[in-house]
Amino acid sequence: MKTWFITGVSSGFGRALAKAALEHGDRVIGTLRNEAQRDEFSRLLPGHSYGVTLDVTAHETVIATIAGVEHEMGAIDVLVNNAGYGHEGTIEESTLEQYRRQFDVNVFGAVSAIQAVLPFMRARHAGHIINITSMGGMVTFPGLGVYHGSKFALEGISETLAKEVVDLGIKVTAVEPGAFRTDWAGRSMVRAEQTLSDYNPLIAPLREARVERNGKQAGDPAKAAEAIVQIVHAENPPLHLPLGPDAASFIRMKIESLQDEMAAWDSLITSTNFD
Repeated sequence: MKTWFITGVSSGFGRALAKAALEHGDRVIGTLRNEAQRDEFSRLLPGHSYGVTLDVTAHETVIATIAGVEHEMGAIDVLVNNAGYGHEGTIEESTLEQYRRQFDVNVFGAVSAIQAVLPFMRARHAGHIINITSMGGMVTFPGLGVYHGSKFALEGISETLAKEVVDLGIKVTAVEPGAFRTDWAGRSMVRAEQTLSDYNPLIAPLREARVERNGKQAGDPAKAAEAIVQIVHAENPPLHLPLGPDAASFIRMKIESLQDEMAAWDSLITSTNFD
């Protein structure tokens, strides 16, 4: 039986993953934002599901919470940084405060949990850290630049962390879902005010389409959760796990585009060494 610590289990990927891990016979400590949610989660499977209230942006509280779990409940085998939200708005129209809040939750919240759990995983030379990024951490779409920035950052942190801890017996996976039927584009989405008409022809139809597709996405969170459980129990899990045909397609197109661009500019790219 593995013990999971999953941030943000009230709905969406977090809830689906918690249920999948519990069905596999594992134990899950899940973070939630209030006591009512905490109590409801603890009743999912008494003795296996444990809810804790936690604000992932409160660094010292994250450190203390994970240390408390380690001391009182035993080793955390799997950390899943799932808590986060989406931000829609152009680069110009989004406020600096909105940038800071997006990174505070999506990036620094994850880093807090990573820094809190690593001393224990290092001591055991075992553990698996999973960061739920997004295909939006690999590819970009207009109107989501703030969100993309946070997810690209978490991708870079994940890749670097994997290289730093590979000899310590700790595994790292960045999970990159495409469009799944969660609340990401609905109540979990923060939308910046549109004030500049120059962007309307591009952004307005995209915003309308995201709202229209919400609740109709092809991706099944339960199947994504099963895929994540599968890699946790694999001997050699991947560093990157795109989920969904759309994620696979967009990421492949990004790789091909980079290859084409580098080939076209190869002579300039390679011309900068001293003679």
